Amino acid sequence: MLLVLGRRVSLSFVKRVNPQDPVLFSKPILLNFRTNIFRVIHSSTVFASVTRSNYTDTMPERRPFVRLPTDVYPVNYGLSLKPDLIDFTFEGKLEAIVEVTLATNQIVMNCADIDIITASFVPEGAEEINATGFNYQNEDEKVTLSFPSALQKGSGTLKIDFVGELNDKMKGFYRSKYANPSGEIRYAAVTQFEATDARRAFPCWDEPAIKATFDISLIVPKDRVALSNMNVLDRKPYPEDDSLVEVKFATTPIMSTYLVAFVIGEYDFVEAQSSDGVTVRVYTPTGKAEQGKFALEVAVKTLPFYKDYFSVPYPLPKIDLIAIADFAAGAMENWGLVTYRETALLIDPRNSCSSSRQWVALVVGHELAHQWFGNLVTMEWWTHLWLNEGFASWIEYLCVDHCFPEYDIWTQFVSADYTRALDLDALDNSHPIEVNVGHPSEVDEIFDAISYSKGASVIRMLHNYIGDEDFRKGMHSYLLKFQHKNAATEDLWDCLEQASGKPIAQVMSSWTKQMGFPIIVVNQEQQGDDRILKISQKKFCASGPHEGEDCPNWMVPVSICTSEDPGCTKLKVLLDSPETTITINNVSPDQWVKINPGTVGFYRIQYSSAMLESLLPGVRDLTLLPVDRLGLQNDLFSLARAGMISTVEVLKLMEAFVNEPNYTVWSDLSCNLGVLSSLLSHTDYHEEIQEFIRDLFTPIGLKLGWECKQGEGHLDALLRGLVLGKLGKAGHKPTLEEARRRFKDHVEGKQILSADLRSPVYLTVLKHGDSATLETMLKLHKQADMQEEKNRIERVLGAISAPDLIQKVLTFALSEEVRPQDTVSVIGGVAGSSKHGRKAAWKFVKDNWEELHNRYQGGFLISRLIKVKPSLCRDGERAYSKQALFL
Repeated sequence: MLLVLGRRVSLSFVKRVNPQDPVLFSKPILLNFRTNIFRVIHSSTVFASVTRSNYTDTMPERRPFVRLPTDVYPVNYGLSLKPDLIDFTFEGKLEAIVEVTLATNQIVMNCADIDIITASFVPEGAEEINATGFNYQNEDEKVTLSFPSALQKGSGTLKIDFVGELNDKMKGFYRSKYANPSGEIRYAAVTQFEATDARRAFPCWDEPAIKATFDISLIVPKDRVALSNMNVLDRKPYPEDDSLVEVKFATTPIMSTYLVAFVIGEYDFVEAQSSDGVTVRVYTPTGKAEQGKFALEVAVKTLPFYKDYFSVPYPLPKIDLIAIADFAAGAMENWGLVTYRETALLIDPRNSCSSSRQWVALVVGHELAHQWFGNLVTMEWWTHLWLNEGFASWIEYLCVDHCFPEYDIWTQFVSADYTRALDLDALDNSHPIEVNVGHPSEVDEIFDAISYSKGASVIRMLHNYIGDEDFRKGMHSYLLKFQHKNAATEDLWDCLEQASGKPIAQVMSSWTKQMGFPIIVVNQEQQGDDRILKISQKKFCASGPHEGEDCPNWMVPVSICTSEDPGCTKLKVLLDSPETTITINNVSPDQWVKINPGTVGFYRIQYSSAMLESLLPGVRDLTLLPVDRLGLQNDLFSLARAGMISTVEVLKLMEAFVNEPNYTVWSDLSCNLGVLSSLLSHTDYHEEIQEFIRDLFTPIGLKLGWECKQGEGHLDALLRGLVLGKLGKAGHKPTLEEARRRFKDHVEGKQILSADLRSPVYLTVLKHGDSATLETMLKLHKQADMQEEKNRIERVLGAISAPDLIQKVLTFALSEEVRPQDTVSVIGGVAGSSKHGRKAAWKFVKDNWEELHNRYQGGFLISRLIKVKPSLCRDGERAYSKQALFL
């Protein structure tokens, strides 16, 4: 599953401070950026004091929980559902073939928000036994069916008639609101079952390890499309109502309940076949089939890629990808019927921006990876969720790199996932990748950046440590051994260990079973033609150096390169002790040495001053690879935030990026400057940091200009949007004037803005706009026919500066104009815009808590709302992540 949070910024350590605070501001932080940006005093104190203050929360007490009894388990679900799209209810009939392993007079199942009408059990070859009672345990979401006599060992059929509600909570079997081409409001009936909401659609054994096959029938209006996991076997008139049809689907493979899906609504589709003969369809809102073609192209390329990578074929005859109007997650990997937010699947050839295309490619790659890793082989319990999501979050990049090498997607991985995971995992209230989950209510707590982004990062490190050939062998062995079964994390380590001959379980347990990561401290000494490196590890903390007596250790794969060949690893070692000494032969005194080439190892690095100084020319002349230039800057900034070095060193390094051409490097610089800008918004030096930003970004802005040039590609478009948005937000007058001119022409229909320029232009005019600007933007939102455009506007509305207009944006967030799942991003945009916005957003959430809680109760959007991070890290460009959408 894919989730959605703010893209890469982490302002969570910024507390509301008093400029007179003697701890934080005993002396001026920055002295006159205009004349000397490097005259920084006590800035590291600011970062350290802020980061230490916030993360002392204790974990809530865990609720007691007992998994379902094993005396009765399902073999096959025969399920018939009849939704009512007017009254928002549904009727259901379940005939489940079950196996009784131990004589019992009761059956315990999962059941939530469902009323059972009748229940009975028919032993094989014997008479039907009617249930005498239904005992609902609402808090545990269970029901106990009682029978007058013991059900004997053997096979039988459990029959249940039940009714339920098509709820509006975007979980279980729910209703999704949409407008048809003529503007009429209608509703679809759709599902979202992960993690534990299949029980809201039918009584079931709703645990991932209790797999069964499914025979599904849907009774629906004859003018509606009906879809489920498998292909349609039969569609015939419903004898009791000639306005309905009964659609019967083929039997599924053995699978977990959370992967079951059905959709009833009005859709168009585009279709193709993969080179393996799998039928692929992308379902779109009526009249928008063209917007499904890009996702179809990606899916048709992706299925054969995964088949070849795993050496295991896709096991179903078809796969459908469908855009759902109201959808809490980003996407969901239901086997054979993958559901998406519209913005994660639909691309308008004329009105979608480059970042949206990239986003769709990544999400499609993520969900289709789950068809093997998660669906074919499923985690035994939610404790191992990280493996599902971490793996899919890693291999989606491998897939997109295969399909679109021009995206330079692995460099973007470092900014989008790797550094985000480092930021969060450095906090005192982080958690291990692998968390023991008991009660299902705890599952949503681990749908976060640790499961997704840190999980992906350590798998990337593992892949690099093992090598691609042995990694693929181990994956193939794992999928074959556990296909149609369940597995735990240790099962994968065993297969990879056998394939590689390396101590995988020992290495990886140090990364998955303890929270945090190390900082590698490096010093060097030249001895003749050899370079002697002294390397040590200790836990890195955002609040400053780890001071506990029991400092954890990691088994750290360390790679080293030199300026002789920056793209080639000269030496690899496994650091399994607190410190070691390494000798690198044949390194002359004038060569630099770089730790962690490719920024693959999941750790921070602190170089000696001399080593750092020697690397700066590699930044200026671009001999260091882009991913290493990014990693060097990001490490240094994090050390400053933790109070371990002066911010002067970071700003000196930033100055070295004057010739930087790479989009992702600029993006990371932008995010880190945004953090500093936000912090300084509480002081008298906010305008000085804005001037520094203008000075830093102006040369690249002038080089790029406003118009796309011949020969430019995907990354140039992303960079132009990023730089213009940053300059506009910082008040660069030529950028502001041009943005206003282009916005006026766009609104008047004289010259429509290209999709890649809309976010930076919208952001700029709003940041420096008035009530008329906001009204114009809200009008554009109302007129927009494409959800991508609506979301683009929603994400930047919070940039407006006036307090009364900020309040208007917050009120708009809860209006009918904003889809329920998008309210969070509107509030997040306000929270990330300014100190006034943060204060107003927090008050708004508190004042409207009852409505917000009722809207998102029990789902992960409520936690996303509380943890919401500003979505303007990239200044209006697409601000999505897996954690934001939770796929």
